[in-house]
Amino acid sequence: MTADLSERDRIRAAMNRILDGTPERSNGALTVVALAIEAGVPRNALTQRHTDLKDEFYQRIRDRGADNEDEARLRATIAKLRQTIANKNRELAQLRADVPALVRAVSQLTLELQETRAELTVLGNVTRLDSRRVSARHGNDQ
Repeated sequence: MTADLSERDRIRAAMNRILDGTPERSNGALTVVALAIEAGVPRNALTQRHTDLKDEFYQRIRDRGADNEDEARLRATIAKLRQTIANKNRELAQLRADVPALVRAVSQLTLELQETRAELTVLGNVTRLDSRRVSARHGNDQ
């Protein structure tokens, strides 16, 4: 219990320093992360053990009318990332839907190639034209 009390005291002292604009260990942002750094405690100390202190911190920020620019910036970033994830999920779904058609096309082309090779084998005396030589001849004729 003494360690717990000491931790709570450190969090309260860190809260006061941040709100007074005199942080010693953190960047002074009005966030739980900065508060945890300032207090020298893990973040989950505020998000799990001392949620009342986390709530008090945010309430004090609201009471002061202070803009929490970091929170607003993070919320905007989160919204952008959610949109990116949604776009990527749509793109992934489209790609997954395209795969069966592409597999069918590859299978069809493989079958046609096998049939063409079989026909060439049956014909036996077919001479392959070198496309470079044919292009060169046509180029010289012009």
